[in-house]
Amino acid sequence: MRREIASFAVAGVLGFVVDTGGLYAALALGAGYFVGRFCSFTLAVWVTWQFNRRYTFRNGRGESALKEWLRYLLAMSAGGVTNLIAYSASVMMLPKTQWLPFIAVAIGAALAMVVNFVRAKGRVFRSSV
Repeated sequence: MRREIASFAVAGVLGFVVDTGGLYAALALGAGYFVGRFCSFTLAVWVTWQFNRRYTFRNGRGESALKEWLRYLLAMSAGGVTNLIAYSASVMMLPKTQWLPFIAVAIGAALAMVVNFVRAKGRVFRSSV
């Protein structure tokens, strides 16, 4: 369990880097805070799923990647909603500085991490015994 928590945390950090970097890139290309976040968040979720399926929860069910991906999206939806609500509230309430995207993504990610671990462990990557 410790290894899984540590590995899940690494996936979370990786997702945070992808999410934040993708958001800054989208903003530089002219996307707003919300369209940019939709793109960066989607990419980050895909990256964390790939990492978790390969390293964190290697004893998956052995089903197709598409089924697992859809189950991952469903399982992570509560954490995703938590993340996006916290991000949106932060963007609307905090001063618009160069650090706002970083801070808002960090707040959302921190609130969603525990929810996502519990759901991933229990619903997506559990062994089929």
